[in-house]
Amino acid sequence: MAAERFLHAKEKRRRLYGSAGERFDIPFLIILLSLLAVGLLMLYSASYAQSEYDTGYTVSTRYLQKQGICAVIGLAAMALLYRVPASFWLKMAWPIYGISILLLLSVLVFGQSVNGAKRWINIAGLQFQPSEIAKFAMIVLFAKLTKGFGHEARKFRFGVLGFGAALMGILVPLALEKHLSAIMLMGMVAVVMMYIAGTNPKWLLAGAGAAVAFLVVYVSLMGYAGDRITAWLHPEQDPGDTGYQILQSLYAIGSGGLFGLGLGKSRQKYLYLPFQYNDYIFAIICEELGLVGALLIMALFAALILRGYWIALRAPDKFSTVLSAGLITLIAVQTILNLGVVSNLLPSTGIALPFFSYGGTALAVNLGEMGIVLSISRHRNRAAVQEEKL
Repeated sequence: MAAERFLHAKEKRRRLYGSAGERFDIPFLIILLSLLAVGLLMLYSASYAQSEYDTGYTVSTRYLQKQGICAVIGLAAMALLYRVPASFWLKMAWPIYGISILLLLSVLVFGQSVNGAKRWINIAGLQFQPSEIAKFAMIVLFAKLTKGFGHEARKFRFGVLGFGAALMGILVPLALEKHLSAIMLMGMVAVVMMYIAGTNPKWLLAGAGAAVAFLVVYVSLMGYAGDRITAWLHPEQDPGDTGYQILQSLYAIGSGGLFGLGLGKSRQKYLYLPFQYNDYIFAIICEELGLVGALLIMALFAALILRGYWIALRAPDKFSTVLSAGLITLIAVQTILNLGVVSNLLPSTGIALPFFSYGGTALAVNLGEMGIVLSISRHRNRAAVQEEKL
């Protein structure tokens, strides 16, 4: 009887996690869920003052409730996409790419304008940013092109023109939307993926120079972007307007000290620091948890990113490797840019902190993308096993 129960439990575990070499990466999942839990906690702490103000001091969980719903949707998406094989994304790369471009173009016609920029659309009462879908579409298509180009990616025709044409199909609508942050983010992720694909580094360096020139021209033409550069370099010259947010962020970071003021005890979140629950949530983290708490959260992000690349390196095929590496690079670049902006090492970009900043579309999409990484992790040892049998 005991032996039968043992065998039954073993079979149940095998069905749940898969056989050896096909279990999802448990450390990656634990780190991811830890970031999500801490992110929701800090979102509530950073947003409840704003929530009470916006609701006439009747509701303190307005933003947490919306984020929580999107977290549940994201976790459901993660559980679903975890069961989808990488071969599905290989087949669907071009359709997803086409749909993402149509959504981006629809923003220019039907989108909602905020601060002079159109980036959101409403479908059946659901508001979301198509740029989040476009980021995923670019990564999937680049992974497919990498597999298709093979060693030909070293040639200019494929490694530069091929990838570049696919990238421009998304960047042009984003430029029309004045979505500079998404352009920067996708450009940086694209460079990493092209390098992984085998594009000659000299062409990547030349492309980086062209991108810098483009940004200089773009910033000079877009007044609001130029103001951000001025505020970044000299925030003290206009402390009541363009430099206000940066200065308040630095005040929050500085007042946190080594161990912080304590969870929930931030002062800057009481309507002093704008977007304290969104782009600048890390400043509130520093204020409440101090340098020690901030470093622990940064360590969690570093662990997630390193473990993600570890999974990518052990993927069973090149498409899976590039796909998972691209999704992890997206998280890595977003995190680095956000932390750089909050600490004023970089000019304001409007890029949120993954799993922490308020934004339902981004959270749900990010969690779904991590489900794909978990799916790839199930087969991380398959290539090695096949090689041993040969």
